[in-house]
Formats: sequence, structure tokens, C-alpha cells
Amino acid sequence: MTQSHRTIIHSDDAPAAIGTYSQAVRVDQMVYLSGQIPLVASSMTMISEDFAEQTHQVFRNLRAVCQAAGGDLKHIVKLNIFMTDLSNFSTVNTIMAEYFSEPYPARAALGVNQLPKESQVEMDAIACID
Repeated sequence: MTQSHRTIIHSDDAPAAIGTYSQAVRVDQMVYLSGQIPLVASSMTMISEDFAEQTHQVFRNLRAVCQAAGGDLKHIVKLNIFMTDLSNFSTVNTIMAEYFSEPYPARAALGVNQLPKESQVEMDAIACID
């Protein structure tokens, strides 16, 4: 049996971790991306209070971490989306279609009471990168 190799992934183009976690961890071909909220990496501030702008920023943050791991958003096989207001579900679908094409990753979209830094949306993901 071969032993798995674990690598910590970091991108300066995505927000620094605001807790005791890494932006992502790669084990062999699998990359486990921590939750991203709509912080702008250079300032560590929320992009805006607009839900659509927050969603775009989260996808940009996820892309930066994927790229640091040697891939891109197209390598995401599982995406989890957390929203404080599920009435934004159709907005998420519309914006997601700008970043992904078929075949889409597996996905869950959940309504939650609260997210860090009063964000309206957070996403985490699993990517498979050769």
C-alpha cells in the first residue's frame, strides 16, 4: 500500500485564513478547499453588501486557491454553498453558470443562520487535480 502525500495549499490571491485552518489541503489528486467568504485578499475586507457581488468574490477566491493547487474551478467535483437567505438561490444558479459549464460539479446549497464576518454566502469545495 502506498502512503498518501499531504500538501498545504496557499494563495496570496485569496484571503488569508482567519482561524485555525489552511486555505486548502491536497492529498494525492484530491484538494479539499476550506470555506471562502467574500473577503478581498488585498484588504481582508468584505467586497460589498450586495449578494451577487459577494457570490462573485467567493468564486474568485475559490479559483485562486484552485490555481495555487495547480488546477482551476473546472476541477471542482463537489461544491457546498451556504447562504443566509435561500431566496438568493436563483441568483447563485445564474452566477454559478458564469464560472462552470456542464458537466457541473455535485452540489449542496444550504440555508444557514449566520456566517463569519456577516457574510451572506460561503462556499467550500473538493477538487480533483491530476
